[in-house]
Amino acid sequence: MSLYSCLWGLIFCLKGVAVMPISERAVMGKTMMVLTLTVRVLHDAVSFIAFSFLDILDLVLCFAFKAVDLIVEAEWKPCYCTSAKEAITSSGKILVSEQGESKIVCLTSTKLRLEEISDTLYARTSLVSEISKSTVNELKRIKVEGKSSTVTVQPSEKMKKGTMRSTFTVNSTIVEMLQGKIGGQHSHPISRWSDCDCKFCTSWTTSSKETLFVRAEGAKEKGKGDVLFIHGFISSSAFWTETLFPNFSDAAKSTYRLFAIDLLGFGRSPKPADSLYTLRDHLDMIERSVLEPYEVKSFHIVAHSLGCILALALAVKHPDSVKSLTLLAPPYYKVPKGVLATQHVMRQVAPRRVWPLITFGASIACWYEHISRAICLVICKNHRLWLFLTKLVTRNR
Repeated sequence: MSLYSCLWGLIFCLKGVAVMPISERAVMGKTMMVLTLTVRVLHDAVSFIAFSFLDILDLVLCFAFKAVDLIVEAEWKPCYCTSAKEAITSSGKILVSEQGESKIVCLTSTKLRLEEISDTLYARTSLVSEISKSTVNELKRIKVEGKSSTVTVQPSEKMKKGTMRSTFTVNSTIVEMLQGKIGGQHSHPISRWSDCDCKFCTSWTTSSKETLFVRAEGAKEKGKGDVLFIHGFISSSAFWTETLFPNFSDAAKSTYRLFAIDLLGFGRSPKPADSLYTLRDHLDMIERSVLEPYEVKSFHIVAHSLGCILALALAVKHPDSVKSLTLLAPPYYKVPKGVLATQHVMRQVAPRRVWPLITFGASIACWYEHISRAICLVICKNHRLWLFLTKLVTRNR
């Protein structure tokens, strides 16, 4: 049936509703409400069953990948479902997490540095445990409200200005880790067994400099300004170099220096297994790879999606150097007052629902580390095969 016929059918249906008696329209309205509620309940039930199964599958894959890592790489690799206080990487970083707040202890020979990260990294509970926890909390709230309408809370510790101060405790196990990691040697970067071993994907392992891949075009010398292009998630510098760069006029290329980078973990840039890819990690690599070697003192930024977050962070860190910001599809979510921002956004982006499909895919990517790794193992490790098949089907040779 054509779209034209569907539209006419809808019009006639609406006309029929308009001429219906009030009683019949009321019945139809109630029927629609019942159908809507039924569909919603069925959707919630199917989502619960599907994601409960995925919780179990992700747990099984966790042990499977750890076993293969141990056999192939002779090392039991920690993952994000590991207990937060036991998570330590070969770079000497320990995650300490208490009361919904997370920080990374970065080790150097002279000091310890606390680096804030998103608490969602190690706080992705399973659907069953999350529902159980919310049910228990609701019962406790009802019980407290039934006993008394007035509750006095004495804070454990406050700062002089009246704001709460986070206290992070480090137990004896962590102390031993600290003692063992300070002054430790960094191993040469290598790709993992589950990574693609092609020349394009492993080029960073043979480079003597641990810097980002930078595609520089335009003016050879410093002109009127520099422009930094930052791509988004699941992308690379090709997002700019294959679309915008060929369409710049000769005048623009002779006036501006154009820098397109592959972010840390993307494209031809390093993909260190011991990195937590924090905001600080990304900014440090951009400064070390572009701003310092090319002596960029004043520049414009053009960014897309994930890159918008980094662009804003660069603007905050270098307010006198950033001349303009062009943000394409920046990720912005309004957070209600009194709600933990990271957890709220996590549930907005990935609400663990089977429909629509884009929500289902986002939920798998955000909540299930090992299922995502299995998908990447099939797709990313064999990207040359998929590229060949795509070109074969589309006849793009």
